[in-house]
Amino acid sequence: MSNVFDRLQNKLDIEKHDEGISLIEIAQLPPNLRKVMRIMLRELEITRKSLIIEIDKLPKDDRLENDELFYSLETLTKQSWLISRGEGDSLNYQVNLRRKSGSSLAKSFWAQLDDRIATQKITLQNSNPDNTS
Repeated sequence: MSNVFDRLQNKLDIEKHDEGISLIEIAQLPPNLRKVMRIMLRELEITRKSLIIEIDKLPKDDRLENDELFYSLETLTKQSWLISRGEGDSLNYQVNLRRKSGSSLAKSFWAQLDDRIATQKITLQNSNPDNTS
């Protein structure tokens, strides 16, 4: 008989094979984010200053203004595409190669657990009609 933790571990083992960055997900990013990710995938880790230099090497139509670049970096970091380290001039960014797009494991796990608790509570109440809680 498998318990909740065995099923959870099995689910984690299955999802472990799906880790990583998907090219389809990159292709679906907005253009500015996609430009930054293309550069980041070539470099894997880069300082903000070096990234600005790389952006300036792009054709004029593809270049990002600094505020667009900083917003893109902030967004990619929040969405777990990039990992930022340091601050100020020593701030650098690294591609998060273990990024996963919104795993539903945690949500479904807690929802199932809540359902199980509610079911057991109802079962206990039905089996003990004298006990009103």
